[in-house]
Amino acid sequence: MANDLLDQYILDHIDEEGDYLYQLYRATNLRLLRPRMASGHLQGRILKMLVRLQRPLSVLEIGTYSGYSALCLAEGLPEGGVLHTFEVNDEQECFTRPLLERSSFADKIHFYIGDVLKLLPQMPELCFDMAFIDADKRCYLDYYELVLSRMQSGGLILADNTLWDGHVVDPSYQDAQTKSIRAFNDFVARDVRVETVILPLRDGLTMLYKK
Repeated sequence: MANDLLDQYILDHIDEEGDYLYQLYRATNLRLLRPRMASGHLQGRILKMLVRLQRPLSVLEIGTYSGYSALCLAEGLPEGGVLHTFEVNDEQECFTRPLLERSSFADKIHFYIGDVLKLLPQMPELCFDMAFIDADKRCYLDYYELVLSRMQSGGLILADNTLWDGHVVDPSYQDAQTKSIRAFNDFVARDVRVETVILPLRDGLTMLYKK
């Protein structure tokens, strides 16, 4: 109960979610199987704020899902900024694409359906100032290396779900996703190419600054 009250207190004392995002989040919960995958109000405002602070002209998102985080990232973009967001699940397109295209930030969003590990290598012209990774946990190290190779010094990578419901510190969990998140966390903690911090936000948000 105390945590619920504190969570609500936080939401009551940050920027409003806005009606479009509220309706998108509600539709996500009503119509999709895993609504918890959507970023939600608090994380969405944090994503927007980080974009405001970073002022990137090119942002990569891996894992669009219902489009909530994409809209928050796009909302923070400066004039001329573009978000490139990739979703591997083609069954998601009929839900997500109309919501992105009807939004106030449609002109800032390029939405791709397919595996980013296959599609992005075919787009050598794309480089990024910032990236948000929130897709298949078993591929986090592959996503990380792909992003880092397309990013100049001073770029910021955000990786979601890096505490994985606390499973990362529970040895009874030995499934592929948990083991992959552990491997990612161990690797980036030792990687001299980046500075790393994990925020205990929702399910864990890792911030990586490319040196």
